[in-house]
Amino acid sequence: MGVNVPNFGPGTDPGVLRSWARTVEGLGFDLLMVSDHVVITPDVAEQYPAPFYEPFTTLAWLAGVTERVRLGTTVLIVPYRHPLLVARMAANLNQLSGGRLVLGVGVGWARQEFAALDVEFGRRGRLTDEYLDAIRAAWADDADYRAGTIPIWVGGNSDAAQRRAARRGDAWHPLRFAAGWLAPAVQRMRAVAAELERPEPSLVPRIALRVTAAPLPDAERLTGEGSIEQIVDDLAQLRELGAETVLLDPFAGDPEETGRPQAAWQALATVAAHWELAGKGQP
Repeated sequence: MGVNVPNFGPGTDPGVLRSWARTVEGLGFDLLMVSDHVVITPDVAEQYPAPFYEPFTTLAWLAGVTERVRLGTTVLIVPYRHPLLVARMAANLNQLSGGRLVLGVGVGWARQEFAALDVEFGRRGRLTDEYLDAIRAAWADDADYRAGTIPIWVGGNSDAAQRRAARRGDAWHPLRFAAGWLAPAVQRMRAVAAELERPEPSLVPRIALRVTAAPLPDAERLTGEGSIEQIVDDLAQLRELGAETVLLDPFAGDPEETGRPQAAWQALATVAAHWELAGKGQP
């Protein structure tokens, strides 16, 4: 299991990020991931206000204050950077961290940010495909970009994301979904992989994390929301569906939460303890 750590918001600074990393690793989680934005345009700031720490820079620093936990992006917006730059940064970060990098990728959604970066929003899917091919080619063909083994997780819940995951990814990384949504989506993913005559990508979902005192109706909750019993049951069902890793996302949407990380840390500790108590081992 892993944790999506907020690398943005008014409460976030280097000390808080360091505390997040040490807490995640100390609780036994095996993966820490951060998000990606480059220009904090109004559409981005509405959800993820400044400061926003750039993911490669942040992960390189966190690699130095951790020892074991894997480090990754959920998700890197591929069209924002030249693919050879991404290939170089990812390869170097993987080398410097001792092979701990996971590259989660996506196409992006913030129109104003695309405009600020002079990238055509309507071409973001095609650019993502082209850039992923270029990144893999650089890793494979150029010793200067030698990367070792960096898994690519393709993020997104759409049909296009599933097809991209089957064609170009090592894993499919669906993001924050309603209870009951994933099981039929996994069946669609298998059908897509079969249609494309490609291996089925691994399943590595990112789910919400919100612990409530009383159970919530399934029709009104996201996977990972509800009583601790509901959350542990969600995790067990994800494992039965074949999930190799589950990323917990404790950010509920209020930027002021970033100044009060202790509540998220307690929720993570509660999940870790109950998961181990249920006989599932370390998170």
